Amino acid sequence: MSQKCAKIQPMSIQSKNRQHIIIRGDEETSGSFSPLGFIRDQTAQLLHLWQFRELIYNLVVRELKVRYKDSALGILWSLMNPLMMMMVFTIVFTVMTPVAAVPKFPVFLLCGLLPWNFFTASIMGSTYSIVSNAGLLKKVYFPRQVLPIAMILANLVHFCIALSVLFVMIFIFRIHLTIWLIYLPVIVLIQVIFTMGMGLFLATANVFYRDTQQIMDVLLLAWFFFTPIFYPLDIIPKSYIIFGINLDVWRLVYILNPMASLTANYRVILYYGSPPALDFLARTAATSVIVFIIGWLVFNRYSWQFAEEL
Repeated sequence: MSQKCAKIQPMSIQSKNRQHIIIRGDEETSGSFSPLGFIRDQTAQLLHLWQFRELIYNLVVRELKVRYKDSALGILWSLMNPLMMMMVFTIVFTVMTPVAAVPKFPVFLLCGLLPWNFFTASIMGSTYSIVSNAGLLKKVYFPRQVLPIAMILANLVHFCIALSVLFVMIFIFRIHLTIWLIYLPVIVLIQVIFTMGMGLFLATANVFYRDTQQIMDVLLLAWFFFTPIFYPLDIIPKSYIIFGINLDVWRLVYILNPMASLTANYRVILYYGSPPALDFLARTAATSVIVFIIGWLVFNRYSWQFAEEL
């Protein structure tokens, strides 16, 4: 890896009111704030990260190899895991305790379960990514964003493999795929952006507060039940009165829970074969971008302190 990356890299942006330098991905600012200069600095950091794309690729490959090392089925677990979970949920929620008369329940379930599995695996993996690579961080320079991003991309590979299970179920239950399937890469991209934002933020928090990983275990479990994955939104009351205020519960579920919005978009194109509402999809995309920007800025603000804290 090039040694010049480890040096302080001056930004070629100067004015009489501001002067910027980047130290290991962290911006130090003196003088007045300039929005244009700030955008240039963040763009420079993204371009700097792009120079390490080969490292990201190698870390993704390493993660894929390590995960199923010495496993009899290897990468096939990406298929077996959703199949077994689908069977368990189908038995529990259609035979033992039916929550609603959902036709072709396995397909309905997988449309929400697969994106959720991708999200939770990515969140927990990226939360641990900085702490678990403490030795590497102290020995060699590279953009710290590489670690959580590589973890998320590795889980994206597993998600894409697991989607084959969903398409097999779609074929078995004779659900007609429509032209609106072209929106699938767009929805996946929106989820990746949202997950990266969350991952960068939580990876930062976990360096300074190691309780983050334990807290996220509990929060993700609660988040799972608050997301319409194994049940349709119809079983939730459309409105609820609290302290004399009539709340639109369905609307709040989508506003406060981006994963509910993403799950709904997956179901619209794969289960119902309909086009997603563009305004709804745009709001989901905007939320994901905002979360990514927050995670990116928080990570950049504190990444230069990681080596000291670990």
